[in-house]
Amino acid sequence: MNAQTPIDETVDMIIVGAGISGIGMAVHLSRDCPGKSFAILDRRDRIGGTWDLFRYPGIRSDSDMHTLGFSFAPWTHEKSIADGPSILDYLEKIADEHDLRRHMRFGQKVVSADWDGASALWTVTIETDQGERRRIKGRFLFLGSGYYDYDDPYDAGFKGRDKFKGTIIHPQFWPKDFDYSGKKVVVIGSGATAVTIVPAMAHSGAGHVTQLQRTPTWMVSRPARDGLNNFLRKFLPEKIAYAFTRAKNIFLQDLMFKRARNAPEKVKDFLTTQLKGHLGENYSAADFTPPYDPWDQRLCLVPDADFFEAINQGKASVVTDQIDSFDASGIKLKSGKHLDADVIVTATGLKMVFAGKIAVSVDGKPVDFGKHYFYRNCMFSNVPNMAGVFGYLNASWTLRVDIVAEYITRLLAQMDYNHVQIATPALAEGQEPPVDDIFDFSSGYIQRGKDLMPKNAASLPWRLNQDYRKDRVDMRQSPIDDGVMQFSRVRAAVEA
Repeated sequence: MNAQTPIDETVDMIIVGAGISGIGMAVHLSRDCPGKSFAILDRRDRIGGTWDLFRYPGIRSDSDMHTLGFSFAPWTHEKSIADGPSILDYLEKIADEHDLRRHMRFGQKVVSADWDGASALWTVTIETDQGERRRIKGRFLFLGSGYYDYDDPYDAGFKGRDKFKGTIIHPQFWPKDFDYSGKKVVVIGSGATAVTIVPAMAHSGAGHVTQLQRTPTWMVSRPARDGLNNFLRKFLPEKIAYAFTRAKNIFLQDLMFKRARNAPEKVKDFLTTQLKGHLGENYSAADFTPPYDPWDQRLCLVPDADFFEAINQGKASVVTDQIDSFDASGIKLKSGKHLDADVIVTATGLKMVFAGKIAVSVDGKPVDFGKHYFYRNCMFSNVPNMAGVFGYLNASWTLRVDIVAEYITRLLAQMDYNHVQIATPALAEGQEPPVDDIFDFSSGYIQRGKDLMPKNAASLPWRLNQDYRKDRVDMRQSPIDDGVMQFSRVRAAVEA
């Protein structure tokens, strides 16, 4: 298919990324704007994005699939906390059901995107697996490429890496069929990836797995199966049971987040009581009491208490300390202790990027997104005919995808109705609203990448909001022609 792709194919929308965001946008577009042509470009050789890239042991969702799943596609598996292969299977089925594969162009890395105001077209330059350069033009550009660097994860800069005689692995690049049977494993990190890998390796043959953390993380356990949903599915149609469960989980997520922000001490007590209940005599306040409030960083989900079970069975342990350096046989700690290891897994975080590292320009002028504002959660001040997805920090990524895609199809319909080709969220120089820091999460990857992100005001429309239920109402009901969105026609069309 790649070899037959025209050099200058022109479509109504270019979608970058064949993961959750790109697939969600494509389904909404094909369903709500059936006359629109589109192409989905992805550098990988299959759909899935994140869920195709990450192959580490135990890879799974850290949100329930009734909210990580799409509004239009019920999650029908028994487990609501799903493993990576099940999520890939879900996306594959959606692509088939909505006939998306014929629009997909794999092995095509987007290098640059330039907007030409005279023709009202984006020209996207791609590089194929064979190193060839091609171009595709589109009326609208949608960025569904995620928020982290596929090539380079965060490097914590540990001293002495070259001295270690064992194997060092970053979860982003897990070796195929890697055998860790009977080996001593140290997993560095305390986020969702580490909390997933530790029990997965511990329960599948590792000799012993130690989670080495500098700072503890707040954890919450819940069943991998949603009992209410599985009960409702016995009596109700699949779509109704899914919709009810989805609404319930959205409400509970929102309640938990707001409770953590408004009454952090009570949430700390709740989480600590749960931790003590799961760990019993293995509970250590030093290892399980973070120095920050719940939801200052994302809560780590522990399905079916598997992480705690691995500790209680003696298959895993937690060490809270700082790394001095690696040596031939493991890790020297600043406390003076030493952790022996055959395998070291550096689950130290991701490196954030924006717009997939694509060189974006408008009429030849490079776009520095850090100098632009978000507009209605998905567009950018003074950048025409472009949208993207940056998911919620306090809820499932897909919740944002659905409402953004709905909004964009409304925008395209409005443009067709008005016989215009260009839509620009206009923000006059000198009229910029005061900046509000919505990224007040202490997570390392967020803090390291904040300067790359567009700016935010205190309220919509110039904001990437963090309240899904309010956003859903706003993006469905606010007028497209709101006095901020500026519509214009292609010059040639006006003259005609």
